[in-house]
Amino acid sequence: MADYDYDLFVIGAGSGGVRAARVAAMGGAKVAVAEEHRVGGTCVIRGCVPKKFMVYASEFSKAFETARGYGWEIGEARFDWSRFLMDKDKEIARLSGIYVRNLQNAGCELVHGKARLKDRHTVEVEGVGTVTAGKILIATGGRPWMPTDLPGVEHAITSNEAFHLEQLPKRIVIAGGGYIALEFACIFNGLGVDTTVVHRGPNVLRGFDDDIRIHVAEEMKQAGIKVMLGSQHARIEKTASGLVSHCTGGHSIESDVVMFALGREPYTEGLGLAEAGVELAENGAVKVDGFSRSSVDNIWAVGDVTNRINLTPVAIREGEAFARTEFHDTPMSFDHEMVAAAVFTQPSVGTVGLAEADARRQHHGKVDIYMAKFRAMKETFYGGQQRTLMKLVVEQGSEKILGCHVVGPDAPEIIQMAAVALKMGITKPQWDSTCAVHPTLAEELVTMREKHAPPALGQVA
Repeated sequence: MADYDYDLFVIGAGSGGVRAARVAAMGGAKVAVAEEHRVGGTCVIRGCVPKKFMVYASEFSKAFETARGYGWEIGEARFDWSRFLMDKDKEIARLSGIYVRNLQNAGCELVHGKARLKDRHTVEVEGVGTVTAGKILIATGGRPWMPTDLPGVEHAITSNEAFHLEQLPKRIVIAGGGYIALEFACIFNGLGVDTTVVHRGPNVLRGFDDDIRIHVAEEMKQAGIKVMLGSQHARIEKTASGLVSHCTGGHSIESDVVMFALGREPYTEGLGLAEAGVELAENGAVKVDGFSRSSVDNIWAVGDVTNRINLTPVAIREGEAFARTEFHDTPMSFDHEMVAAAVFTQPSVGTVGLAEADARRQHHGKVDIYMAKFRAMKETFYGGQQRTLMKLVVEQGSEKILGCHVVGPDAPEIIQMAAVALKMGITKPQWDSTCAVHPTLAEELVTMREKHAPPALGQVA
């Protein structure tokens, strides 16, 4: 590839792009990475990492309540939003710096500026110049979607701005029913903000198991979050006392902040992909094959920009698979089956495999369900009302476990180990042969023996 300035040019320094660049460089490739914002991408800068810090901060309000139930005398607690933001930003800066050093230590060149393809081998970086590369990787991720035609939408924020609010609001309205909307609803509620969720669908968390959806909505309401289903914004009005969300059905809600979390879209706008001949899906995602190659044979794409499974660990694995294939002569692709996921609501969700409805469709209804709902012993001791849900979806005949779903404290930690077993194709008898660890929340997973009977026709589940 001596005819080009670089063997590989990566557009986007998020988790997927950085992993691909480092692995390629360690294989001897000359690599450059362009980033128009801060190194680290959505996850590190304006996504999973700062959001998890906010989750931690918001959980203390319940922890104080629990402590009182266990005999602790807790004085008046006060949350300092400004100090938290300052400390959060310091930690994000530190983590971003680690990403920069890792790229540099691997021998990659970091270029700051928006990159745009001029053709299949030529990249123009704003404020820097034009370079050529033998191979190009698109790893620009996604960004929040906003309904730009909604009257008054200019007064609303997205998740990006939620990380940098100058003041903690007293009231917030969050539009959306996906995991980002619900996580932020629980965060703000935990920090003492009067929180309302407005969602146009019949229930939250579309795409998740229905029992998870119902359970999370119930627990959020139990925690004091107002959940308005079957409604959406018609317009937003700015008044002297705040923002008024005028919703369908005639409902109006006044708040200090309106946040839209209606989904994310692949960030492909302005990248010059059409000029290079790269085929895009209707939603703007880069179309790729199992090896992350686009319709142009020297251009690849990984992560959220491909809209496959939009999770940071997936982007990392896709990026590494690309680099191993192209620069280490080790062809490999990432298997997108049985990828576990977490939702950091309060209580949190851990899920891997098929939802019950999907399993019934794919296996012609021949599935068994094992499910338990209960208050954990930590809750029952002091009269706490938070309930845990655990559910296994099992194929009849083979008894292979098709799905595992947990809603409760530490559900994401629990599901990580469950995912190993499901990825290996474990059966229910093998699962049951595991001895429980007592007393733990997770032991319920390996002690469920009774099949859960579906509701009779005409009954509500």
